[in-house]
Amino acid sequence: MDRRAFLTAATAGLLLPQPVSRPALASPARTLRSDPFTLGVASGDPTADGFVLWTRLAVAPLHGDGHGGMPSRDVDVAWQVATDERFATIVRSGTATARARSAHSVHVELKGLQPGRDYFYRFRSEGRLSPAGRTRTTPEGETPLTFAVAACAHYEHGYYTAYRRLAQEEPDLVVFLGDYMYEYGPSGYTALTGRVRAHTPGKCRTLADYRLRHAQYKSDRDLQAAHAAAPWLVAFDDHEVENNWAGQVSSTGARDFAGRRRAAFRAYYENMPLRRASLQGAVLRVNRRLSWGTLARFHLLDTRQFRDDQACDDGVRAGCDERLAGDRTLLGPGQWRWLESGLRGSTTRWNLLGQQIMVAQRDHKTGPGREVNLDSWDGYAAERTRLLRSLARTSNPVVLTGDAHMHHLAELRTDFDDPDSPVVARELVASSIASDGDGYRDRTWIADALQENPHISYIDQRRGYVMARLTRDELSVRFRTLDYISRRGAHARTSHRLTLPATS
Repeated sequence: MDRRAFLTAATAGLLLPQPVSRPALASPARTLRSDPFTLGVASGDPTADGFVLWTRLAVAPLHGDGHGGMPSRDVDVAWQVATDERFATIVRSGTATARARSAHSVHVELKGLQPGRDYFYRFRSEGRLSPAGRTRTTPEGETPLTFAVAACAHYEHGYYTAYRRLAQEEPDLVVFLGDYMYEYGPSGYTALTGRVRAHTPGKCRTLADYRLRHAQYKSDRDLQAAHAAAPWLVAFDDHEVENNWAGQVSSTGARDFAGRRRAAFRAYYENMPLRRASLQGAVLRVNRRLSWGTLARFHLLDTRQFRDDQACDDGVRAGCDERLAGDRTLLGPGQWRWLESGLRGSTTRWNLLGQQIMVAQRDHKTGPGREVNLDSWDGYAAERTRLLRSLARTSNPVVLTGDAHMHHLAELRTDFDDPDSPVVARELVASSIASDGDGYRDRTWIADALQENPHISYIDQRRGYVMARLTRDELSVRFRTLDYISRRGAHARTSHRLTLPATS
C-alpha cells in the first residue's frame, strides 16, 4: 500500500487490525452504544524524537451538553505507533485515560522515537478501532521540508474540499494560523454565496457551547483527512473565542468575558493536538518554536492574547493617529522578549514566522488618502517597525499569515512609503479554507489594490491554501485555489507560484 492509498483508507476507517509483532490492542467487551471515534485522530508539535497524538471520544458528536453523548465515567483508550501502514511493526504502545471532565479528549506525548521518519498511529477503546493517522518526527540536518499553510474555515460558508485537497498533497507539516472554528450562531456571519450548512444553535458562550461547536467541525470527513495526513502546528486567532477580541477586552462588551475566554481556551486545548504545558490556568500558550533540523525554525506567534485594544474603535478607518503610538503593543512584552531572543539565537538556514494577521501595510482606499484595518499590524505600526527591524537581522526570514480570506504575496519593508526602502522579508498570506464562501476573481478590484499597494504583487479572492517546498537554497511556493466550495468536488489549482532564493 502506498502512502496515498493509506491516507484514503485510513480516513475512511478501512484499515483493520493486522498481525503484529507484539500483542494486538486489547478488545474488552463493548459498553459504548456506537463508534466513539467520530471526531477522527490528529497529531501535532513534532520534535526529533516524538510528537503529540490526539483523539476525542464522542458517540453522538452533536449532543447538546458538549460531551458527545459519552457516559459520565472516564474511559481507557489504548494507542499504538508503528513504522508501517499495516501496523506490522509496532514500536510504541500504551493506554491513556479519556477523562469525562476533559470531554473525553486524549493527548499522548511521545518521546524516544527516531528522527526524520514517518510513523502511523491509531487508538482503540472498548472494542472499537479508530481510523489510522500518519505523522512524522522532525529530522536532523538540512532535510527538505514540504509544508502547507492554511487558515479560516467557517463551517457554514462551504464544504471543506480544500482540506481534502491539502491532504492529498501529503505535506510533511501543516501550519494552521487561526479561525479553525467560528463562534457565531447560525447565519451570524453570512457569506455572499449564502449558507451551505448550519452551525449548532446559538452563539458560543459556555464551555458546552465551544465543545459542541468544535465537535461539529471535527465531524467533517475532509477535515479529518487533513489531520490524518500529517502533524499540525496550530495557533488560534479571534473566532476561536470571539470576533476581534483583544487581550482582556471583548469586542461586543460581553459580561464575564474572562470566563468565556477561559472556556474557549479549554475547549480549544481539548480539541487540538497540543501539549499539556500549553494550558496554563487562564492562559493558553500557543507561541512556541519548532525546528526542522538545521534547515528551518518556525516561530509561532499569538497576536490576540496579549495585545492592546484596537485603536479608534476598530474597523477599517482613515485618519487614526492613535494607531501610530509608540507604546501600543500587539505581542506584549513577554512574548516580545521570547521572539527577539529566538530570532537572535537561531542558527537555522531559514526562519519562518507563523502568525495570524497581515504584517504588510494595506491601504483599502483607492485614490488619495489611506484606510487601514486597525485589527491588523497596521493598527500597531510602531511595533511592526520594530518587528521588521528584527527580521532584517535574521537569516532568510519569511512571514506566514492567515486571517485575510485572500491570498497575498507582499514585500515587507521597514518603510512602506519609501519604494527604495530595503525588503527585509516576504509575506505569504493564505486565503481561507471556507470563510466567505466560493470566492471570486475581480480583476479590476485586484488591479486597483495592487496599484495602491505596490509592495503587494499578488492577490486572489478564491478559497484555498499555500503549499511550500523548502530546501537549503530556496523556498518554492504554490498558491492553491478552488473555483467553488458551495458544492463538493472542486479541484485545487495553482494560481500563482514563486521561488525565493536563500540570501545568506
